[in-house]
Amino acid sequence: MKKYLLTAIAIVSVMVSASAQDVFGKWKTIDDNTGKAKSIVEIYESNGKVYGKVVEILNPDRQHATCTECEGKDKNAPIKGLVIIRGLEKDGSEYNDGQILDPENGKFYKCYIELENPNKLKVRGYIGFSLLGRTQYWVRVTE
Repeated sequence: MKKYLLTAIAIVSVMVSASAQDVFGKWKTIDDNTGKAKSIVEIYESNGKVYGKVVEILNPDRQHATCTECEGKDKNAPIKGLVIIRGLEKDGSEYNDGQILDPENGKFYKCYIELENPNKLKVRGYIGFSLLGRTQYWVRVTE
């Protein structure tokens, strides 16, 4: 009986660990220059692809900021609510083949994301190939 109980506990903890090891959920973005938290981005799946939307802006002075440098339908759109990660597809341990929007300059970059650990997400935006780009690390929001 004790053996079965230990096995059941092990299975449940593996399942809980596996579910915590995905990229979906809310992530706190960190400013490259200041090291301060900027926003909360929610990463979700839609039609088999992965997207990320700004759901909260943490700087009170930027609550009503808009994407003045963006083009098309995103031009002058509020940054809060803006989908900044678009169309990523799962490829092994990472998600790639999509784009990320930098609301500061309105430009799209190729993008990939992958978990460094259950609470740290590596987000890489780049031009051409992944060596020419910038990496940020986002922190999982635990509620």
